[in-house]
Parts: sequence; C-alpha cells; structure tokens
Amino acid sequence: MNASLLTLPFRLIGFTLWFAKEIVVSSLAVVRDSLTPGHASTPRVVRMELGEVGDLHVVMISILITLTPGTLTLGQLGGGTGFREILVHSMYHEDDESALADLHDMDQRMTRSITIGGRS
Repeated sequence: MNASLLTLPFRLIGFTLWFAKEIVVSSLAVVRDSLTPGHASTPRVVRMELGEVGDLHVVMISILITLTPGTLTLGQLGGGTGFREILVHSMYHEDDESALADLHDMDQRMTRSITIGGRS
C-alpha cells in the first residue's frame, strides 16, 4: 500500500508524538537507574539489519536511536548500495531479541511516517 502525500503531515505528527513518548519513557528509566542504589542496566551491543537501504535511511535511524536515552549507534557495517547493518549499544533491554524488536519497530514507524509511494 503506497502512502499518499496528503497523509504525510499526519504521519509525521503521529511519529513525532510517538517518538517524544519514547524519549520520556527512556529518560525516566535512566533517571530511575541513576537515583536508585545498584544498577538496573543490562548493557549489550546488537547488530541491527536494515537491508538494502540508502545513506539517508541509515543516517536518520541512527540519529533517532542515538537521541533515545539508553541507546547509542556505534557504527555501520556494509556500505554503498548493498546490505546495511548498524551496531547499537542498548542499556535497558532484557535480551538481544527485545532490543532488536524495539529498534525494528522504530525503523518501521520512521519509514512509514516519511514514505511517499515506493517502499512502505
């Protein structure tokens, strides 16, 4: 299903509100961990597969991941027009699968919010 140009502003607003909520939730987890004794963090590095995407897609998702408290994009694997992966450091996911599920959810939401026709 191709996304219409007419729905672009609504999709962007929806994604922005969702991302703002994610920043607040992640910030609260970091603050709670900082203010309580001990550490609730479970740091890990995961390899997130992006598939065959362009440079702009890699940059945009990397920025969104890094802006979210508790996650950091470490680098990119692959290049050019081929298969892309990024390395992501996550502080508050129980396991690799939950980290990747959340990261892919963010990627899909971002892609749906900015796509006009083509890949959805």
